[in-house]
Amino acid sequence: MTDVPHPGPISGTTRLYAVLGDPVTQVQSPGLLNPVFARLGIDAVLVPVHVRGDDLVNVVRGLQCVGNLDGLFVTVPHKTAAARLADRRSRTVEITGSANALRREPDGAWLAANFDGSGFVAGLVGSGHPPRGRKVALAGAGGAGSAIAAALLAAGVERLCISDPDGPRLTALVDRLAEHWPGRVRAAPEPVLHDSDIAVNATPLGLRPDDPLPFAPQALPPGSVVADIIMKPRETPLLREAAARGHQVHHGMHMLTGQVDSYRTFFGLGVPRSAD
Repeated sequence: MTDVPHPGPISGTTRLYAVLGDPVTQVQSPGLLNPVFARLGIDAVLVPVHVRGDDLVNVVRGLQCVGNLDGLFVTVPHKTAAARLADRRSRTVEITGSANALRREPDGAWLAANFDGSGFVAGLVGSGHPPRGRKVALAGAGGAGSAIAAALLAAGVERLCISDPDGPRLTALVDRLAEHWPGRVRAAPEPVLHDSDIAVNATPLGLRPDDPLPFAPQALPPGSVVADIIMKPRETPLLREAAARGHQVHHGMHMLTGQVDSYRTFFGLGVPRSAD
C-alpha cells in the first residue's frame, strides 16, 4: 500500500484555501489536494466551508479580506454565482458562465477560472474514452455541465446534445457555445440517447440515495460509455444500472484527478501561474 503524505503542522505561516459548497459533505478535493501540498512541501491547507446560497456573497467578499487566504474552490450549487462575483474571468469562464476556482490576485481581486471541463476530458482520455469524433448526450447545463460542454466541443466531439429542465439556462448556454462551435451543439428537451457514444450526468441527481436516474441507460446503444461527475458515492445508481446493462462506466473522481495539475498551475503551487 502506498503511503499517503500527511499534511504538515498548521502554523502562522500556513496559507489557506477553502472549498465552498452546499452541501460539502461529499467534497473530495481536501483529501486529494492536502496530500499534494504535503508531498510538495507546500505550507498550505484546503478546508471545506459550508455556504448556503443566501450567504455566498458575504462569504466570498469576507474571505477576500483574509490576507493569508490565496484561493477558493467552488462546488455545487455555487459555480455560476461565483463567476458573477469574480472581479476578472478567464476565457473559459466568459464562455461558460461558471467558475470552480477563484485566485486572489496581487491587487486583491478575484480571478475566476473553471477546470471542470478540462479535468473531465482529461479523465475520459486517460481512461481510454477519447471524445473526439463521438456523439455525446450531456444532462445538466449548470456550473459543471457548462464547463464540460465547452471542453467536449473543444476536444472535437462530432455532436453534443445538452438537456436541462431549466429552459432559459439551457438556451443561453447553447447560444454561447454555438458562437464558438457552430453546428455541433444543440439543446434537447430530454437526453438524446439512442445513437450516443457517451452519455454524461452533470446534474446533482445521485447525491441522495432516493434521487431518480438522470437518464435511462437502457436507451443507449450497446457498448456506450456512461459517465457521472458525482464523486460520493463512487458507485452512483446511474453507474450501477449502466454497468448491469453492459455499458462502460466512468466515475466522477476522474474529473477531479484530471484537474490537479491545472490547479497547481493556476494557483502557482510549485509551478508558474497561469490564467487558464
